[in-house]
Amino acid sequence: MAHHNEDHNHEHHDHRDHHRSMIEDFKRRFIIALIVTVPILVLSPMIQTWFNFELNFPGDRFVLFGLSTFIYFYGGWPFLTGLYGELKEKQPGMMTLIALAISVAFIYSSMTVFGFPGDDFFWELATLIVIMLLGHYIEMKSVLSASKALDELAKLMPDEAHLIDGEDIKEVKVSTLKKDDRILIKAGEKIPADGIIIKGDTSINEAMITGEATPVDKTVDDEVIGGSINGDGSLEVKVKGSKDEAYLSKVITMVEAAQNAKSKSQDLANKAAALLTYLALSVGVVTLLTWSFITGDITFSIARMATVMVIACPHALGLATPLVVARSTAISAQNGLLIRNKTAFENAGNIDTVVFDKTGTLSEGRFGVDFIVLEDKELSEDDLVKIAATLEKDSEHPIAKGILSESKARNIKLGKLTNFKAIKGKGITGNVDGTKTEALSRKALDDKGIKPQAFDEEDRHTTNVFIVQNDELKGVIGLSDQIRKSAKTAITTLQKRGIECLMLTGDNKRAAKHVAEHLGLDGYFAEVLPEDKQKKIKALQAKGRTVAMAGDGINDAPALAQADMGIAVGSGTDVAAETADIILVNSDPADVEAIITFGTATNRKMKQNLFWATAYNIIAIPLAAGVLYGIGILISPAVGAVFMSLSTVIVAFNAKLLNLKRQ
Repeated sequence: MAHHNEDHNHEHHDHRDHHRSMIEDFKRRFIIALIVTVPILVLSPMIQTWFNFELNFPGDRFVLFGLSTFIYFYGGWPFLTGLYGELKEKQPGMMTLIALAISVAFIYSSMTVFGFPGDDFFWELATLIVIMLLGHYIEMKSVLSASKALDELAKLMPDEAHLIDGEDIKEVKVSTLKKDDRILIKAGEKIPADGIIIKGDTSINEAMITGEATPVDKTVDDEVIGGSINGDGSLEVKVKGSKDEAYLSKVITMVEAAQNAKSKSQDLANKAAALLTYLALSVGVVTLLTWSFITGDITFSIARMATVMVIACPHALGLATPLVVARSTAISAQNGLLIRNKTAFENAGNIDTVVFDKTGTLSEGRFGVDFIVLEDKELSEDDLVKIAATLEKDSEHPIAKGILSESKARNIKLGKLTNFKAIKGKGITGNVDGTKTEALSRKALDDKGIKPQAFDEEDRHTTNVFIVQNDELKGVIGLSDQIRKSAKTAITTLQKRGIECLMLTGDNKRAAKHVAEHLGLDGYFAEVLPEDKQKKIKALQAKGRTVAMAGDGINDAPALAQADMGIAVGSGTDVAAETADIILVNSDPADVEAIITFGTATNRKMKQNLFWATAYNIIAIPLAAGVLYGIGILISPAVGAVFMSLSTVIVAFNAKLLNLKRQ
């Protein structure tokens, strides 16, 4: 496992480094192209006319040509190679459109230098390349600044740890910690690694990881997460695994994966680019033919065609979606939503059915006491809990844990236990403070021929424990899996949006019905085997439903993968949710609603941006082609350039306006 992780980590760093060096490359090309653009602008007749100055010398056109050739090959290189790549895949997109525009500008302008009558487009070529390089630089940078969110996550980890080595305590680098090392964590320190408490109790602030503001009480056998902050108790902790296996490392890897997953929306931008490419080519050809036919002036016609094709390339298109993606993944992460699959996230607005797994998702997955019925009227509830908890105190069983936490809540001091024995399938026996005591199941009680008097089992959705002393029934304790506090609000909010909420559980019908009624669900499937969960999702999809499934991992994995949007609600640490599209760090069902809100907003913003990026071209192309030439309206390349920059600014500004607020 460790090996695999290390390789993965190298890859993940190689990937990041490769990404960084590409960013550096774009930045370098941008700066050099920008410097070379200045003399090109100064030497361009059109700019000279605009700013009303004159600068010419013998061979100035050739200097212009030389500088432009350099900028075309050096600055345009990423786009020309991109064109090759896209055409090889038979998928023209962004790169094809950019490469087409700069090549037309370059070839046409070069023709004018060597005797073809007409004005050159060199300054247009240069600015186009400079802005495009900038656009790609911002795009890559924004994805990286989203992975700055990752660097921030990595900073949560302290560098040093106190390793317990026999009697000594050594200061060691966190990266050297191994599985099963014992470490000391002093009050107020950051926890250096994921682990299990072996000594001490404290409260831990996990806000930076789970978003949960209230410190969580922890004691022996509880898990701690690296990066959270210890309260006022000192702890001894056994390390769970190497640094790469830690929760934060997994989060970091996952956030990266989400950012690298090509989303459909990115393809949306590429589709728009492909469309514009076809549009530019066809309008270009039609323009050439029409004007040649009308005027017989081939130079004017070629100039019109070149203008059309240069203008067709919107700078803004390159920025339209990456800026939105970068912003939305970062904001979501701050809200405890880790997006692993951007496509599923952006399609969140289409969800009409949410299926929740019960245990661990709608419920906390731990037993709590629901009621106590006394059969022996001499006893108080506290007496009964004391007897039961004393008998159960060494048991690891979930029911035992439920009874013990009840005794803690009631501040009950436990008695003395001897001769403890578990009888498989029946219950447990032992001597509590010298008295023979048993905790039995209903069946074991019936076998003994004991009939409860005060207790009526009808319609109880609980698991009941019968406490017997010296063959006399003393009372009954009923326990059930506790429903999460936020589950009710989550379901009501989703239903208000017109989304149907269903529950899937392996539990018996009685328990399922109780939870479904308590939460006001639209329906439930009970006694579903883990392997059938996926079938239930498929069946809903077959009815034309778009389904989100929220589950806590292992047995829900196939269903999560099957759903249109798989949401892992796992107390986050066990990022076993490799199959999920989105992970709720805070295990809060109410976050499902946040995902749908955020995803819808993100998608809307992208569409707006694609509109702003392409709208101006759709208007500008016919004008450049000279549709309104008759009434004196003709877009010169210069005006085209101004429009272009405008749409770029609008798109960047609009992306910044993306504000994700929870309902």
